[in-house]
Amino acid sequence: MKGTSPSALPHSVTLKYEIKKLIYVHLVIWLLLVAKMSVGHLRLLSHDQVAMPYQWEYPYLLSIVPSLLGLLSFPRNNISYLVLSMISMGLFSIAPLIYGSMEMFPAAQQLYRHGKAYRFLFGFSAVSVMYLVLVLVVQVHAWQLYYSKKLLDSWFTSTQEKKRK
Repeated sequence: MKGTSPSALPHSVTLKYEIKKLIYVHLVIWLLLVAKMSVGHLRLLSHDQVAMPYQWEYPYLLSIVPSLLGLLSFPRNNISYLVLSMISMGLFSIAPLIYGSMEMFPAAQQLYRHGKAYRFLFGFSAVSVMYLVLVLVVQVHAWQLYYSKKLLDSWFTSTQEKKRK
């Protein structure tokens, strides 16, 4: 690979592989969310089966952008794309998830205190299902950021070594 020292190569390849796995998990969750939102808007099923989307789900659709930037950074070890991916992950992924946890909190509190749910997803409380999804997605993005930071450090170190020579 161009731009990487032989000592950093195996580490870089391993980190890219880990990030790709997380991106594919994110893609599957993202596609499920798109499907859920489409079914809700197009009213393909009754609202008893699939509730209308929460507001946080709309900006979260942009969370695919950081993943694509991350994938684009891999072929040539493009530090700029990787940094853009990490920054946009905060804006397009983490921020909507924080907003979503606050938006759904009153419904979760209502469910916990009174046992009443007003939105459903295939017979389950929508707020419960979406909080489970939220917890899973936060972990996926946190690991993506962690491995991206390690990969960025690896690329930066190898770039510095190359400049010294």
